[in-house]
Amino acid sequence: MKSTILQDQLTNASSTVTDGEPVEKTLSVIELIFSSGLAGQIIIAILFVLLIAAVYIYFERIFAIKEASKIDSNFMNQIKDYVTNGKIESAQNLCSTANTPVSRLVGKGISRIGKPLADINTAIENAGRLEVYNLEKNVSVLATISGAAPMIGFLGTVVGMILSIFEIANSGGSIDIKTLADGLYTAMTTTVAGLIVGIVAYITYNHLVVKTDKMVYQMEANSLEFLDLLNEPS
Repeated sequence: MKSTILQDQLTNASSTVTDGEPVEKTLSVIELIFSSGLAGQIIIAILFVLLIAAVYIYFERIFAIKEASKIDSNFMNQIKDYVTNGKIESAQNLCSTANTPVSRLVGKGISRIGKPLADINTAIENAGRLEVYNLEKNVSVLATISGAAPMIGFLGTVVGMILSIFEIANSGGSIDIKTLADGLYTAMTTTVAGLIVGIVAYITYNHLVVKTDKMVYQMEANSLEFLDLLNEPS
């Protein structure tokens, strides 16, 4: 009888301890954003727009560069055969059909055949600058976002700290923890958001720079090969 009563008491005590355990509170990203106050929400909305713009520019440019880098491995051999045999029109048609930065540069040089080599080289260089400009289109925006996003986030940090200090100064000796927490949420969430956007933009910018440089080197190599072809003795 005593053992039964003792067992019931232990069970009730265990239930009481279990019920009394503090429940771990979790905070989702959405709740964190809504807890950051109006100022924090505005700044995070701006950062979100910048993030969408950065991702769009990255994928748009990466697909454009990938498309531009497609060139037949036998392209220059065909150009050499046509130019050597005097089939200038066929060479120009081949360049028009390929329609890549490399083919447009070679086509510009072919259209100047018969003029001094220096003029041909100048024409190719001018066309190359235009092609590089087209490849780098909007890439500078990524660089701007990578630098501006963390600063916008830090702006939110300053705003949040100002709000917290304002509440402390006007608390009259009794600090409202919830109101104070809103300012701290604003400070921390905007900082994190700004750094995330800045890091994404920085990584994507540098990746595009590498891809663009690789494409520029390819254009330079093919242009030099074409100029060497014109330098060959007849």
